[in-house]
Amino acid sequence: MPREISGLSVIVTGGARGIGRATVERFARQGAKVAIGDRDVDLATTVAAPYGDRVTAAALDVTDPASWREFLDAVAALGPFDVLVNNAGIMPLGSVLKEPDAVARAIVDVNLHGVINGTKAVAPGMVERGTGHIVNVASAVGRLAVADGATYSASKFATVGFSEATRSELRPHGIDVTVVLPTVVQTELAAGVPAARGVKPVTADDVAKVIEQAVRSPKAEMWVPRWSQGLVKVTSMLPRKVQDAMARMTHADSVLAEADPAARAAYEERARRSAGPQV
Repeated sequence: MPREISGLSVIVTGGARGIGRATVERFARQGAKVAIGDRDVDLATTVAAPYGDRVTAAALDVTDPASWREFLDAVAALGPFDVLVNNAGIMPLGSVLKEPDAVARAIVDVNLHGVINGTKAVAPGMVERGTGHIVNVASAVGRLAVADGATYSASKFATVGFSEATRSELRPHGIDVTVVLPTVVQTELAAGVPAARGVKPVTADDVAKVIEQAVRSPKAEMWVPRWSQGLVKVTSMLPRKVQDAMARMTHADSVLAEADPAARAAYEERARRSAGPQV
């Protein structure tokens, strides 16, 4: 039977903006208790405010195991937690040859180590109770790499691999693991990024709806939009020359390289700040 959302206790990382915020709002509207973890705790608190004591925000640096422990202490009243949505992520773009080392480390730390740290922090309690669900938000470029986002793509490929491995490891303990792979999403993270030809950008709530569907009826891998999964899998079986030709025809190979710098300026500045002393 599909799982009921009402009454579940859910953690959403990166819940102050974009996909994370849409996920918080979707779960909260349906009666779940939600703990929002975000570096921007002030903004996260405004997201939580309309829902009273069922939704709580606390500071969280997903790259720091100690911050995870402090976060879980701060939101313990909402637990024990049934669902962990590892959503926090950053996407600075540009040529890998011009990418500062600190930016490369930040991308991997947030997008990959954040998922690993979250799993290590929350899954032990799920194992003790014999039930739980971890949803890792990756990206379509975690299956189909694109130029000018090499490190970002690598971090999402790694997230897919981590999800597949932990699914096998945690399944015997009653824990489901789902990886969600959206195409271009209309959020600040994807500001100025054009969609591939013939592919309509999706909204943050489109992704949140799929996350909800995953929690209701767990699946290993879910794409947004759903049809893109079949397209990518069929394309991957074709000869490389054919794949490359199709990518050029649809501009799928250049969507990140063609991103509008002016439209991305504010996001890039904020994302690259995460390469500083506090990631």
